[in-house]
Amino acid sequence: MRVLVVALVLQVFVAAAFIALAATDFSIFRSGGGGAPQASVDRFDGARAFRELRVQVALGPRPAGSAVSRRLAERLRGVLPAGAFEPVPGGLRNVVGALPGHEPAILVAAHYDTKDLPGFVGANDGAGGTAAVVELARALARSGAPGDRAVRFALFDGEESPRGSRAFLRDGLRGSRAYARAHAGRLREVVVVDFVADRRLSLPRERGSDPGLWARLRAAARRVGVAGVFPDRVRGAIEDDHTPFAAAGLPAIDLIDFDYPPFHTRGDDVSAVSERSLDATGEALVELLRAERRR
Repeated sequence: MRVLVVALVLQVFVAAAFIALAATDFSIFRSGGGGAPQASVDRFDGARAFRELRVQVALGPRPAGSAVSRRLAERLRGVLPAGAFEPVPGGLRNVVGALPGHEPAILVAAHYDTKDLPGFVGANDGAGGTAAVVELARALARSGAPGDRAVRFALFDGEESPRGSRAFLRDGLRGSRAYARAHAGRLREVVVVDFVADRRLSLPRERGSDPGLWARLRAAARRVGVAGVFPDRVRGAIEDDHTPFAAAGLPAIDLIDFDYPPFHTRGDDVSAVSERSLDATGEALVELLRAERRR
């Protein structure tokens, strides 16, 4: 009898396990899946942004100054509105673009270089932010109206410090420091897009990000149904491409999910990122930037 009871219990347990397994949404583990909420609007093309991310990753490592990075820069110049290059000390170059309007302008930026590590392809750390900015430029170009504020776009070179450096703030942020020196006086505010494509995306306010602009971002996220991506909490300060602008006295925010285990490892590849996360970020930013252009 005891053996029979044990067998029945095991059968029930196995059956329950199979039911739970069948109910599990494994799409979040597939490339392009993710746990971010679906936005209630469709003004940012997340699928196209994710294709842009894939194109960059397929190029392989793209450290600042490399031949691959320079080829990518040529391509990015062609997809930004009024695309152009701006020189950065050390032989690097930022890729910049613009939408017309009155000044001071809003800057939307990311970095397109990857850390100089063997095999590092930077799906989230480099490609994700760059893809978001490219698609934001397309979305905002479709929605512009007379009287809107100008928007500047910058894809920074040399965000990562060179191989062997142990002083990130001194040796990294090369593109953003050069841009801030040249243009800070013509800007009203700055939005930096960095780690925004990871599967378990969560973007609390980084302590160095302007509270007022961040509050407007969270309100925009609520309006488009992706508030869950932007929890109402603050994490420690992070030195990133917004830092030179904040130091210049500009309201600047940094969208970065720094709780990202593949950070600076070969695991930061397409399997670690999500189209849905990229789309949720993009929809929140389109909503924010449309409002900021009219504010």
